[in-house]
Amino acid sequence: MTVRHDSLSIRWLGYATARLSDGETTVYTDPGRYGVLTGEWDAPAGVDTRHPAGPAYDARDGDVVLVTHDHHYDPDGIRRVAAPDATLVVYDGVDAERAGRPPAPEALAGTEGYDLLRIGERETVAAGDVPVRSVPAYNDPDGPHAGPDGSVTHPEGFGVGYRFVVGGVSILWPGDSDTLPLHRELDVSLLLANVSGSVCMDRHEAAGLAEALDPNLVCPIHYDTQSFLAADSRAFAADVAGRGVPVVLDEGWA
Repeated sequence: MTVRHDSLSIRWLGYATARLSDGETTVYTDPGRYGVLTGEWDAPAGVDTRHPAGPAYDARDGDVVLVTHDHHYDPDGIRRVAAPDATLVVYDGVDAERAGRPPAPEALAGTEGYDLLRIGERETVAAGDVPVRSVPAYNDPDGPHAGPDGSVTHPEGFGVGYRFVVGGVSILWPGDSDTLPLHRELDVSLLLANVSGSVCMDRHEAAGLAEALDPNLVCPIHYDTQSFLAADSRAFAADVAGRGVPVVLDEGWA
């Protein structure tokens, strides 16, 4: 479905892919993977999922496309959402060869005619009329999502989150990260909460972040796509609402 918030329309298209538009400028986060934009996504066994599942998506209307890290880099997904003159904002650390999904962002941009901005871990860039600030995204080796030996899926420096502004609305997509002290310093109107738990903040931690940020709206994304991302979104929504923060679930395709 489409969620309305101030000047924005918001759609969760699956996995980490969200579309945000004020009618003039359209931004996508982390488009693609796992068949979510090709119409081939199947619910994982054993997960009571409310993940959106729809037909192939090929809008090519995105003015700005944001990519946070290797796991969310998908050249085909980018092609499906990016307008011909789109600006790609891709974290410096994204490596297409390591991710196993060529071509590299530079080659993709050159072939398709996109503008490409590589962004560091703590940097602000202007992607057209969209200011984009990167923030670190990682699992603390001493935190709740580390193995007994301190190993983590997302080590520091592997990826970022983004705070960006569309239509005067400030948005935070934390990326694949634990909740970090730096998140609480951000001024955010819309929080795209990551609640998937096993590889980043879980619903309890995300609800705590929502309470600390006190945004005007919380909309969770990036859950239920695969079995290791299973989350109870309704329990999350109830928790956030109980803390006095507006929350919405976007779990339908239409």
